[in-house]
Amino acid sequence: MHAGWSLSIGLPVALGIIMLGLGLSLKLADFRNIVARPTPVLAGLLCHSVILPLLCLVLMLALGLPPAISVGMMLLTISPAGTTGALFTHLARGDVALSIVMAAVTSVLSIVTLPLVSNISFLLFYGEGEAVSLDLVQIVQFFAIATLPALAGMWIRSRHPSLSDRLERPVKFLATVFLAAIVFFALASNWKLVGQWGPNVGLVALLFSVLALTVTYYLPRLMGIGHRQAVALALTTGIHNAALVITMAMSEFMLDNPDIAIPPALYGLVAYVTAGIFVAILNSGRKSAAQI
Repeated sequence: MHAGWSLSIGLPVALGIIMLGLGLSLKLADFRNIVARPTPVLAGLLCHSVILPLLCLVLMLALGLPPAISVGMMLLTISPAGTTGALFTHLARGDVALSIVMAAVTSVLSIVTLPLVSNISFLLFYGEGEAVSLDLVQIVQFFAIATLPALAGMWIRSRHPSLSDRLERPVKFLATVFLAAIVFFALASNWKLVGQWGPNVGLVALLFSVLALTVTYYLPRLMGIGHRQAVALALTTGIHNAALVITMAMSEFMLDNPDIAIPPALYGLVAYVTAGIFVAILNSGRKSAAQI
């Protein structure tokens, strides 16, 4: 298995364009509100760093999958929140600023959590621990993709609001096209992988994706968090950075185990589909409520 150009090159470019487009619709006041009310961020971290890893661990132990597959799934569930979740959050009329903040915070935390969970997972599923070092440069790159384009869009909006209004729609359209292209080429470049592992690992990835979206929406709602914020948490913490896990698994300086990259590769294909269905359900429910 190998990470195709759609993941190694196309994805960062697409994410940069996506975040620029979203930044054009954001204001500093959005982030001030989040700092003043940190409960949604704390709820998101609880889901991302505690609830979802525990659910995944129970699922892996119950299914009895091969060690490499189990480790790959565990790394996936603790990987940073996906920045593409911000685009889906926008489409679902969620809190985009909260989505970006969650992606940034979990990217920083992954410097500690990814090596920690990796060592624990090796101990549980292989019966022995292995030291793992996470490439800090790689984390910084993903952090920059999640924040710098959005900050640039916010700067354009604050300094040149008329230009921002003109750019917002075409940039978001281009971002959507890029996202669709990434999904298509990722599917095409890993078609043999899908055929070989799809019936088993693909279904597990699909099950986890559905569980992640469901838990990270309804648990915050039970905690009294508003609908827009819960949508942002679900679509950000429920969509993980599969590309980072693939890089970590394939790198000879980190795990150097291509089999571990299989779950995140398949998850990267199904997550967009489940997120799209989730957005469609939310939007359908909102339209039905408006018609009553």
